[in-house]
Amino acid sequence: MSGMTLSGATGGLPELTTGRLLSVWEPDAAALLLIVVLGGLYGWGVLRLRRRGERWPLPRVLAFAFLGLGSLAVATMSALAVYDTELFWPAAVQNVLLDLIAPLGLALGDPLRLGVLALPERGAGRLKAAMTGRLVRFLTFPLVSTVLVLASELCIYFTPYFETALRHGPLHELMYLQLLLAGSLFVLPVLTREEALPAWCSHPVRAALVFVDGLIDAVPGIVVMTHSTLIAGAWYLHHAPAWAPDVHRDQQIGGGAMITIAELVSLPFLLAILVQWSRADRAQRVVLDRRLDAELAPAAPVEGRPEDTELVRPWWETDGGTVGQRMRQRRPGD
Repeated sequence: MSGMTLSGATGGLPELTTGRLLSVWEPDAAALLLIVVLGGLYGWGVLRLRRRGERWPLPRVLAFAFLGLGSLAVATMSALAVYDTELFWPAAVQNVLLDLIAPLGLALGDPLRLGVLALPERGAGRLKAAMTGRLVRFLTFPLVSTVLVLASELCIYFTPYFETALRHGPLHELMYLQLLLAGSLFVLPVLTREEALPAWCSHPVRAALVFVDGLIDAVPGIVVMTHSTLIAGAWYLHHAPAWAPDVHRDQQIGGGAMITIAELVSLPFLLAILVQWSRADRAQRVVLDRRLDAELAPAAPVEGRPEDTELVRPWWETDGGTVGQRMRQRRPGD
């Protein structure tokens, strides 16, 4: 159901009830094209792996499709998009969906790793080269990408950008894309299994970065909620329907929604990092145990060598590192 259909008789949109929030949709050609392209490329990668007899985890497919592309669809074509020109809070929720939730869903699908595995050797090489290029390295550097997300939000709300975008549809679409790209620059490199970040960005460091990023993501919402001056005030004062809350109250609701969603998103984001950390540690332990088993295998006796000959002590008996400690805890035949 489109916004034009809803407003046909009265010249304005009817009151935004819970039912309309869940049922009203308005197609957005640009967003729909982006969803089809992203979904088609991802599906092609999954099918290509399957034809080679390789499996791509179903949870990753579901995260990409429902949390990633689904959030993109909700932000650009649901009632949030229909009512964002008359109420501030739907626009605020839209923007948080685009720069926080949709990038998280896309990143959980790990499209970078899928692309490297699915593409031919030359294409995979080009993709890896692009991920390690100077510009991409700079933009995805954790502190830089975090600042870009924060600056993008503040620029939208505290410059004429947002109000101008409300007046001009193409600029509004560009704003959607900007938010999605800014959020993806931080989330995709952090969650991918490809080496897209500097070597010092180990899993503990990534967990710390995600925690700090969660705190920073709340800043725009706090500023919006407490700001005394109306954001795009001239527009919303002119277009606010009679059934809407006070314009100042509307802005406070939008800021509160931004804070709430930002903090809720940080939890699954951090959980995803911890799961990756646990799996990497488990894989490292398996490799280490295999190495220990190989090194501790009893050697065959050498003919003619006296049994009481003094042997050189193995290195692991005096090594103080992790490998030495683990080896001393094990004995041949354990």
